[in-house]
Amino acid sequence: MDDQYLDAFIRESEEAVTELNNSLLDLESDPADEAAMDSIFRTAHTLKGNFGAMGFDDAASLAHAMEDLLDAMRQGEMGVNPDVMDLIFAGVDRIEVIVGEIESEGESTTNSDELVAQLRTVLEEGADAAGAGGSAAAAESTGSGGDDGGGDVDIDLDIDASEADERVVHVTVDVGESDMLGVDSMLALEAVEDVFDILVFDPSRADIEDGKFEDTFELYLDAGDAATVDAELGSIGKIESFSAADVTESLTASASGPSADGTGGASAGAGTDSAGGASGAGGPADGGEEEHSVDEIKSVRVDVDQLDDLHGLVEQLVTSRIKLRRAVETEDLDSAGDTLDELDKITANLQNTVMDMRLIPLKKVVGKFPRLVRDLARELDKDIDFEIEGEGIELDRTILTEISDPLMHILRNAVDHGIEPPAEREAAGKEPTGHITLRASRERDHVIIEVEDDGAGLDVEGIKNKAIEKGVRSPEELDAMDDSAIYDLVFHPGFSTADEVTDTSGRGVGMDVVHDTVTQLDGSVNVDSTVGEGTTVALRLPVTMAIVKVLFVEVGDEEYGVPIKNVDEITATSSVKQVNGTEVIKHNDDIYPVIHLDDTFDVPGDTANGDGMLVRIRESERQVALHCDSVNSQEEVVVKPLEGILSGTPGLSGTAVLGDGNIVHILDVVTL
Repeated sequence: MDDQYLDAFIRESEEAVTELNNSLLDLESDPADEAAMDSIFRTAHTLKGNFGAMGFDDAASLAHAMEDLLDAMRQGEMGVNPDVMDLIFAGVDRIEVIVGEIESEGESTTNSDELVAQLRTVLEEGADAAGAGGSAAAAESTGSGGDDGGGDVDIDLDIDASEADERVVHVTVDVGESDMLGVDSMLALEAVEDVFDILVFDPSRADIEDGKFEDTFELYLDAGDAATVDAELGSIGKIESFSAADVTESLTASASGPSADGTGGASAGAGTDSAGGASGAGGPADGGEEEHSVDEIKSVRVDVDQLDDLHGLVEQLVTSRIKLRRAVETEDLDSAGDTLDELDKITANLQNTVMDMRLIPLKKVVGKFPRLVRDLARELDKDIDFEIEGEGIELDRTILTEISDPLMHILRNAVDHGIEPPAEREAAGKEPTGHITLRASRERDHVIIEVEDDGAGLDVEGIKNKAIEKGVRSPEELDAMDDSAIYDLVFHPGFSTADEVTDTSGRGVGMDVVHDTVTQLDGSVNVDSTVGEGTTVALRLPVTMAIVKVLFVEVGDEEYGVPIKNVDEITATSSVKQVNGTEVIKHNDDIYPVIHLDDTFDVPGDTANGDGMLVRIRESERQVALHCDSVNSQEEVVVKPLEGILSGTPGLSGTAVLGDGNIVHILDVVTL
């Protein structure tokens, strides 16, 4: 099959699944919505035709059965009720699994005969037949699509469940393709050991750190449960994907002798669902080990005018290259200088055009969230009205891919911990239906994404008590903190104020991942809350992060880059004053503390003592002034974010390679 047609089919199918989910949600909230019904029927019909044309007959049969049931609903022969909708949503989930398999393997091994039979039964016998089948199919459809393996244990390994303080969790780890497989594996192991005790390595630790394994390696961890492992490992950058399952019972059964089927005991298989997995309420089927990875945005739609602009710029580039070559050959330096100025303008326009082509509407990511909220609300018996504003706001493809999981974590918390149950809301004088709004807006070269709920809000005293209990802060430190600083404690790893752990959230993992991911993207996250009225979590992200104009400053023997967008003014040090032992400058009646870069980064070599320059940072970024020896120049550079053990280093957002081959650190003025 032609890869070009297959890729187009996959992209169109993914968009159709998202559109189908959202139209079904519209129909569920308003069964009389004819526009939603027409859209649903049209999309299902298109999916059926596309699957058939591409030769995926089983998937076409499933889409056909869904189309027939939807047609009966459209004709008024079948009512719209929760059980029927659950069954149709299960069909959509199954189609999504099939499309994923086709993308990764070129074909699908998922068997949909049972689900097709359920759809046909409901069509023939009526809506009452959807009761039990709908929820069962929904749970099954969100699994890994035919992988019925659970937490199987290699009984040849010397593992004693009694050695674990808590549970034994089996993890299969994939660090992805790497030129230094052993080094990346070693870093991954160290990151895992920071959180859990490793009981057994398979193969041995030495072999893993030497890169002597095929594709993946296995670990047996001492952990609370598979869900805790799932959330912690999901935040480790060196791990590309993994699967986790609780195998404590399997080990116990293996130790007491083989089971009747000779497998050495039943598989515990409590596989867990990461926030980046399927959004179905059921999660993966019990016992299923599921791969965990961020869904990367693999295609963009480009306007024809942009392609024409790009083609025109390439033509100019070729012409300038010829002119420059001739100028060099004839040693005409004046002509060469003019041509270089031309090239500078052309490459600047080329850069802007390409960066614009990389921008993708937020809808590409948030389009799946209404279904996520719907399923979680049904699971938790809550009534929630979810709205999205500003989904047309555009972000760079890389940033959009990375914020998918953080936004999902925030929404899960809003549904589970923010919005109260209907009875509790009515007792507090609120409407029984809770409201969650995801709102995006553009602010200069940044995008602000807010998730606002009208739930119970954050309890400051509860957060303080939990912080003291976990040893995060002392009572004296907490007394000196304002409410905003108290709210920020929810981003501390393992911090949770939930009274009990649920399948949705409450394990104290997730919000730290949100903070780390946003920080790595050179963004920031802020929490605002009022008890009884609700909570707003705001993410501030750059529109693009690849090419940045920076101001180069010199400190001793080192050179650093400060993003121009953060700089407000460059001044001499003569205005520096001492206030309570701290150096500050005054600007428009505002006080700006002075940060000495040589002290912050322990810079070697002689530095300016008292002289030098001050770079005052914009108040909107951070109210400080940076002290350096001298200000050199400004230039556009390609910024590469820090990775591995350097990721998240305070004060640094990445590095840039200059034309002479030297590497310069780019400062992050917010965390400096």
